[in-house]
Amino acid sequence: MKLIVQIPCLNEEETLPQTVADIPRNIPGIDKVEILIIDDGSTDRTVAVARELGIDHIVRHRNRKGLARAFRTGIDSCLRRGADIIVNTDGDNQYCGADIPKLIAPILDGRADIVVGDRQTHTIPHFSAFKKFLQKAGSRVIRRLSNTAVPDAVSGFRAMSRDAALHLNIVSPFSYTIEMLIQAGRKYMSVESVPIRTNSMTRESRLFTSIPKFLERSLTTMVRMYSMYRPLKVFFAIGLLITLLGTVPVVRFLYFYISGDGTGHVQSLVLGGALLVIGFMAFMIGLVADLISFNRQLLEMTLEKVRRIELEMGILEDGEAVPGGAALRAEPKTAASSGSAVTLPDKG
Repeated sequence: MKLIVQIPCLNEEETLPQTVADIPRNIPGIDKVEILIIDDGSTDRTVAVARELGIDHIVRHRNRKGLARAFRTGIDSCLRRGADIIVNTDGDNQYCGADIPKLIAPILDGRADIVVGDRQTHTIPHFSAFKKFLQKAGSRVIRRLSNTAVPDAVSGFRAMSRDAALHLNIVSPFSYTIEMLIQAGRKYMSVESVPIRTNSMTRESRLFTSIPKFLERSLTTMVRMYSMYRPLKVFFAIGLLITLLGTVPVVRFLYFYISGDGTGHVQSLVLGGALLVIGFMAFMIGLVADLISFNRQLLEMTLEKVRRIELEMGILEDGEAVPGGAALRAEPKTAASSGSAVTLPDKG
């Protein structure tokens, strides 16, 4: 049983040593613990520090791609290196690494596919009252959208089984936390939460730099992801609302028309008719989007099978064979064709 702890990093040269030092290397039920760094275009000595610390694997983005893409790159890299369980933590040492055994326990026991660490934000002293309110309210909304029971929905300290990781397809450019839970709920995965500890703040959050911007991005992600996985429900609600609004002026026109005074209220009929047409179009869009959603599910099933085949063949993105995989190797990619991520030679 192999556990890989992935750490997305952006200019974390000061906090990375303590983050790595807190990760236990001997965990009951786990044969091997490895650490993987995803450098998201750092401009400081993050990669050099990672080498000095003897990090097992380092993957680099040539330029900054954002947390969600760094998370996705890490998941792919962990799978290709034979991870049975993947733990994600932050490079700013926000989460207590000593709680990793507690975090992965539900997966080892076979009770959960994904486990999210509950920071118990109401107890964190450096969180303002407003931030605590936003975390609580936002988590409540995400629980409703994802049909999960996770009290701290935006916590980045989470673990997932290999099978769960193969089913996830993160497409959000902002943050993976919301999308991951909505996908997990849509795909009927077992999601649990365990209380975890946090460390003292080492720097300001890069996702929470501006409350209006954070709210905008979070709400956009929620709407986009929920619409992607529940399109008929979303567009039916929109269509129903517009139809009801359109019914009001039409009823008004009919009332006056039956009363013998309909000539001066034609504008109500025009407005109501336009709204009814828009409502009908929303229903039709929802139906088409729902059909497209089924096609996307077929594509996701195909993608999952392709990923499993690639892993069985033992091919890394840079042409290196995974230990224990088949002898087949991919052709090495040139700098121009290797995409946005570069895999550095593993330790040793």
